[in-house]
Amino acid sequence: MCDSDRMKTVYVVTHPEATHHVDGLVGGWYDSELTDQGVADAAAIANRLRELVPAAAVPTLHSSDLTRTVQTAHPIGEVFDIEPVLLADLREKSYGVAGGRPRAWLDARFVPPPPTGNRLDHDEGIAGGETKREWVVRVHRAVERITADDVEHRIVVTHGGSLNWVVAAWLRLPVEACAYPAFHATPGSITVLREDDVFHNRTLHTLADRSHLAR
Repeated sequence: MCDSDRMKTVYVVTHPEATHHVDGLVGGWYDSELTDQGVADAAAIANRLRELVPAAAVPTLHSSDLTRTVQTAHPIGEVFDIEPVLLADLREKSYGVAGGRPRAWLDARFVPPPPTGNRLDHDEGIAGGETKREWVVRVHRAVERITADDVEHRIVVTHGGSLNWVVAAWLRLPVEACAYPAFHATPGSITVLREDDVFHNRTLHTLADRSHLAR
């Protein structure tokens, strides 16, 4: 009933291995870089996207403006001969003063959200850190901008945490509905989101595929 090539499709990439992963540091807005393995994985991601996107299509490419995502977007842009549009709204959650510190430093001070109540505005106890609401709102804003045109294929390069809200925004979950949902994705993954051209239903087609990465 639907021509799959005419579906609107978003390919959401989580950046691969970065220095803060191997150094045991808090990421967030800390501007880490890809490791050598991460650079190799970024090339593999680009090649896999070339297989997924129809040959005649020219996708758009949007990326978080942090170094590790820009480095991930670079080989993708080369494969498709396009330039990435950098959006700060696609950044990972800000952990304020914890960014770039050892994970143990954050773990010792972090106040987890309550199981019920106002989870979106919960204070996690870290100076300068974003609330979940602030994080969700800005990623929703980014997705609204990215999907404002009528392009059929879009590529978004972001972070593992922010992927949650890219997916939620694509599924049109309002901010108030984002207190509990979670879509687990590991570094270097590709998530595929689709909207059919008949009913305009939106689906989470593939979550966090990493089959393109050789280990």
